[in-house]
Amino acid sequence: MTTWDIICIILNMAGALAVFLFAMKLMSEGLQKIAGSKMRAVLKKITGNPLSGILTGTAVTAAIQSSSATTVMVVSFVNAGLLSLSGAVAVIMGANIGTTVTAWIITLFGLGDSAGGFSLPMLLAAVSLFFIFSGRDRMKSIGQTVIGLALLLVGMELLQRPMANLDQYPGFLNALGTLSDFGFWSILLFVAIGALLTCLVQASAAMMAITLVMCYNGWIGFDVAVALVMGQNIGTTITANLAAIVANSAGKKAARAHLVFNVVGVVITLIVFSPLMSFIANITANLTGCSPYTDASAPGYNHESVPLAISLFHTIFNVGNTIILAFFIPQIIKIVNWMVKTKAEDTEDEFRLTYISGNWLSTAELNLQSAKSEIEEFSKRVLRMYTFLPGLRTAKEDEEFGNIMTRITKYEDITDRMEMEISKFLTKVGSGDVSEHSSKRISSMLRIIDNLESIGDTIYQIAMTRKNKREDAVHFDDTLNANLAQMRDLVQKALDIMDSNLHDYDHIDLDAAYKAEHDINQFRDRLRAQHLNALKLGVYDYAIGNAYSSLYALYEKLGDYVINVSEAIDDSRKHQDD
Repeated sequence: MTTWDIICIILNMAGALAVFLFAMKLMSEGLQKIAGSKMRAVLKKITGNPLSGILTGTAVTAAIQSSSATTVMVVSFVNAGLLSLSGAVAVIMGANIGTTVTAWIITLFGLGDSAGGFSLPMLLAAVSLFFIFSGRDRMKSIGQTVIGLALLLVGMELLQRPMANLDQYPGFLNALGTLSDFGFWSILLFVAIGALLTCLVQASAAMMAITLVMCYNGWIGFDVAVALVMGQNIGTTITANLAAIVANSAGKKAARAHLVFNVVGVVITLIVFSPLMSFIANITANLTGCSPYTDASAPGYNHESVPLAISLFHTIFNVGNTIILAFFIPQIIKIVNWMVKTKAEDTEDEFRLTYISGNWLSTAELNLQSAKSEIEEFSKRVLRMYTFLPGLRTAKEDEEFGNIMTRITKYEDITDRMEMEISKFLTKVGSGDVSEHSSKRISSMLRIIDNLESIGDTIYQIAMTRKNKREDAVHFDDTLNANLAQMRDLVQKALDIMDSNLHDYDHIDLDAAYKAEHDINQFRDRLRAQHLNALKLGVYDYAIGNAYSSLYALYEKLGDYVINVSEAIDDSRKHQDD
């Protein structure tokens, strides 16, 4: 084998792999668009029942054809407190079962001469869907999915072509044979190789495709292929763990649970390796008339026997491990709690994006969920910032007052930066291939974060008014302080309603939001009338009156921004439902 031959094979395989990966991405995106918000809603309703979590993880992953997308969503939900760690572990177990669908698609339709025969009519059908139903987003998504499946089969056919020429290079086969001659140590070696390659490629489906093609052509034996598949199950966990880098400790634990489950599953399989392989070999022999251990050069060898056996193993591996380990979810949680120590850290005064930093997902739907979660964090920051205001009135020492002002100033900077970063993220999402409804949701979200940032600015203006009042030695009597305290409480109630609405779009209480704004406006009108009358009667001087009227006016202005957020939430919910 010359250097040029090696380069040609590598280039051909790289091109075929690129087509396969693009097809998987296209098909997965189309399926995720079809599933849409239902997929997210189902995951959010998972209870502590392991069976419901497993079934949900299986169904969602089988529907969207991406275990990585499912596990990343799980990490995101655990991070946001929407899903318990035990529920997350159950969903992850189900996701491993759901991902076996890909192997069966490849085995049944993507190997041998059938791949190309299926591709052209499927591609034509998908193109016709795009033209006929171009005005309906759902039909577009179905067309995209069919095109992705067609290209996946084309990619499989392209992968087989350079593989088919490897029999001309006995050196390659001898090298594989040498690595396979160390008994059980060879199994461990190929487990490690499978894990490493999957980490590098970042697509277990692609590695599964390569493994199945090599099996089909007889370049690797059944045991080696099984070892590669086990390694791929470990390597695929890297996606969720990368997504968890920016997550809190709960999110990191969910990602580690994925790793622990797959590693423990491999260990269990290695313990029962010989009887399990014999069991699968017997089933395959009954179905195809050929054992997966039959030599490829032997008479009557069936090329389909080993790929079928691998698909059977992949399914039995994931289903069997799930059945066994479902009884040990509490123990898995103990392990991940040991792996990820929950730190008693107070990072609330630091700027940190939790959901959209370095975590770009494949579809607008999933990215909008990340943005929604980040907006909820934005709201929490704003509410926390608002709680600092009472301390400015009660602070006796200048140092205490200065410390509170420093925190408010820091939070004001954080709100500015969060508004800018989330806006950039949403703009990037909107610049891609998004549906009309997603585009409207993005507009609603941009309106929400704009008003949240304005709330932060107004809180800062209230703080600065308090600061100027203190520096000018302006003092309010008990009546004025009580009025402002009542106004502050009314705004607090409105903020709480806004925050509650942000966390649950499906049960938004717009009537309560309007009622809270009405109470703020009504009380502002009363204070303004009293204030004008007090100025006429000379109850207090201009400096006191100016500071007092500025404060209650700012609180009322803050209430306006709060109701704007709830109205924008309602718009976003409508677009989500559509």
